[in-house]
Amino acid sequence: MTDVFDPAQRSAVMRRVKGRDTTPEMIVRRALTGLGARYRLHRKDLPGSPDVAMPGRRLAIFVHGCFWHGHDCARGARVPKQNRDYWLAKVARNRARDAANLLALQDMGWRAETLWECELKDAEALDRRLQAMLGHGPLPRAGEERVQIALRRRAAAARA
Repeated sequence: MTDVFDPAQRSAVMRRVKGRDTTPEMIVRRALTGLGARYRLHRKDLPGSPDVAMPGRRLAIFVHGCFWHGHDCARGARVPKQNRDYWLAKVARNRARDAANLLALQDMGWRAETLWECELKDAEALDRRLQAMLGHGPLPRAGEERVQIALRRRAAAARA
């Protein structure tokens, strides 16, 4: 079956598909910030340019759209009726590239995690998953951390 759009129209439609700062990515970033985590975005020097990178923790987080990356949920398993062969090949290429990027990151000593669009609907589950990735409970807020450091310094000075 052929495409319903001519090539110029299809190109215009595909150009509107965002590659960064998507709604799922923003949900993850807000949750991480709420947990007090600090991160870098779209590190080009890392394989796959992870959506979120935490160099100190050597943690890379990819936020994948279920359709585009072929997740096994209902939305990811959906294959368009128009241009079916193209979409099957495209999703297969995306999955192969994702797997290669995860292996390359692991070879560099990084932990790579994937969050799927369908998993982000439950905010509490997302927070638990992010806390597990970070390896602990909620991080202290920036102000609280400074207070804790100041208290430790005072205690050390009092002992001396």
